[in-house]
Amino acid sequence: MYLIKKFKSLQNSAAPFILLSGYGLAGAALFLAVAAWAQQSGSGTRAVQLPLFAGQQGGASEQQSATPAMNSSVNTLNTQVSVQGSYSSSALDPGAAGGSITLTLTEAVRRGLEFNLGKIGADAASRQAQAQRISARSSLLPNISANLSENSAKIDLVVEGFNSSLFGGIGGFSLPSTTAPFHYYDLHGSLQQNVMDLAAIHNYRSAGQSANAAGLDALQAREEVVLAVTGSYLQLMAVAALIEEQRVEVQYAEASYKQARAQADAGNKAPIEANRSLVEFQTEQQRLRSQLGDMQKQKNALARLIGLHASEDISIAEKLQAQPNDGAPVEEFVRRAWAQRLDLRAAEAQLRAAEEARKAAGAEYLPSATVSGQYGIQGVNPNTGNGVFQASASLSIPVFSGGRIHADTAQADAVVTERRAELSSRRGAVELDVRNAWIDLTVANDQVTTAESNRTLALSILQQSQDRFAVGVADSVEVVNSQEALASADHDYVSSLFAQNLARISLAHAMGEAEKVLPDLFKGSQ
Repeated sequence: MYLIKKFKSLQNSAAPFILLSGYGLAGAALFLAVAAWAQQSGSGTRAVQLPLFAGQQGGASEQQSATPAMNSSVNTLNTQVSVQGSYSSSALDPGAAGGSITLTLTEAVRRGLEFNLGKIGADAASRQAQAQRISARSSLLPNISANLSENSAKIDLVVEGFNSSLFGGIGGFSLPSTTAPFHYYDLHGSLQQNVMDLAAIHNYRSAGQSANAAGLDALQAREEVVLAVTGSYLQLMAVAALIEEQRVEVQYAEASYKQARAQADAGNKAPIEANRSLVEFQTEQQRLRSQLGDMQKQKNALARLIGLHASEDISIAEKLQAQPNDGAPVEEFVRRAWAQRLDLRAAEAQLRAAEEARKAAGAEYLPSATVSGQYGIQGVNPNTGNGVFQASASLSIPVFSGGRIHADTAQADAVVTERRAELSSRRGAVELDVRNAWIDLTVANDQVTTAESNRTLALSILQQSQDRFAVGVADSVEVVNSQEALASADHDYVSSLFAQNLARISLAHAMGEAEKVLPDLFKGSQ
């Protein structure tokens, strides 16, 4: 009875303090609840922002101009293939042992598709985008884990705030300073699942579209490699053709010199005639040596694209030949390009990804819900145990984020605008590529016809000049001029064949089908 009366008197005397403490605890609890609510709403799923620029870096292109090349007799085409970025190099083939190798165009392209650094980088970017898609999907799937633990503890009660004074020394009761060591095990499984998170859903869709775009870019990289390797292979073929023609021109110059030398020794011609022919003979020899050096450089450039060592002695199996003329209208080529170009489809996928990212940013304003729980067994030893569980559901409602969500939506809007402009620009660029390639091919077709006619006429003129010189009607100046005209005509003819073949593969590349037409490019030329 004494203890009960004592407790009541303490309760009455401390009633105002307890009441104030109750209000203080309630206020503190309310403050903590609001703070936790605000923190939870601020830590919800955020929209994944996309970079502004999504274009592919590097590639290959064909460049054609009407600037006359050296030794050209007419205003012929000056055609080059340009390779930029990582497509200009390759990883070395570990199986390449050096020595000599004979390459067909198909084999060279196969090597390029395997070892070219641009293709390797595009494939790696595609795999990375797929991994990001999987990562975005993980936030939509349940997180399940299992845990097994064996626990042993001894607690200092004084440190934890428990002592005998808490009980007022009632009946001489005394708490021990520590607990005895105790043991228990815990085996449980946990699950957490987002049941309503629209931002995470749109993030996953955006990541999926980005992965599709990266996959299309990886396929487009094949087209870039085909054009780069084919252009380099064609350049090597053109140099080889020039060398073959130059060897014949050296033989013509040597025959003319021997003829002039014999007539000068016989007194039928002045020594200047023989000397003039000798200068032309030596000039043709020097041209041949220069072209041989250029061919070695072209071999090195091709080796660099397809993973071969520079020390590899490359021989080519095909020869340049005239290509048939495709008379289809350019508008048909443009329509095919719009339907087939993979980089255009990648730009469309990038726009869809940006639109999904914008939806994800807008979804940050919406509530999100999460459920979680765990179930397991606890006991002091494996032979005994009780089932325990815990379950919870939470609803997060964003109230105030300090302008963060508004900033996310504004940034996502900017990306959508930029992606839409990129798509429009890419569509125009595809049409421009096709029209320019079609013009190059048309001009090159006409140039082949003209150059072939000039070459035939130049050879006939040289033969007539040599005959006239032999009978004393003409001097060596006419013969030398005829030889120079033939050299220029041969150069024009080879250049026109190179321009035509490159323009044809460039038109196929512009339509997104370079790899498709490749097997037929030199059919029957081996």
